[in-house]
Amino acid sequence: MRKVWGFGWMVVGALGLAACAVPEPEPVRTTATVPAYVPDMRRADRVMPSVADFVLVDKSDRLLVLYSGGHAFKAYRDLQFGDAPLGHKRFEGDERTPEGRYTIDTRNPQSAYHLSLRVSYPNAADRAYAARYGRSPGGDIFIHGQPNGLASDLRMRGDWTDGCIALSNAEIEELWRLIPDGTPIEIRP
Repeated sequence: MRKVWGFGWMVVGALGLAACAVPEPEPVRTTATVPAYVPDMRRADRVMPSVADFVLVDKSDRLLVLYSGGHAFKAYRDLQFGDAPLGHKRFEGDERTPEGRYTIDTRNPQSAYHLSLRVSYPNAADRAYAARYGRSPGGDIFIHGQPNGLASDLRMRGDWTDGCIALSNAEIEELWRLIPDGTPIEIRP
């Protein structure tokens, strides 16, 4: 009887290990206005909208997703950020990319980084936080391409901006057409 009991525990233990080998995915916390997943946008029945009405940037996944009418229609991966990519931008020169809700408020066709779309950082809360410490919150945060003078098919390595969000030149050209001024943007940690 003792061998059966020992064998039974071995079976239970093996089943427990098997269950641990493929853990259930944890749900992603998100705001109600944006789905927590990016659907397959390669489906033939999908019509690409002419412009986005919302932009989501997920810093941890290095992902930028365009939405129209609450539906994701285009995604860009392998984003590049400031030299210190973790955490919310607090002060000028901290090399961080902001987190929170902002707006794409203007565009710069004469940018030093191919093309650029300006993010409305700092907002009132960002300015108030920096003021409490007697510092400047910084500004001029953009979504942009690679530095002018770099071959158009090349990218800088790693995180290299001063807090901006960088993509390839081909990607920023597409975003230039798809994101109108006034489009809300949410940048998540």
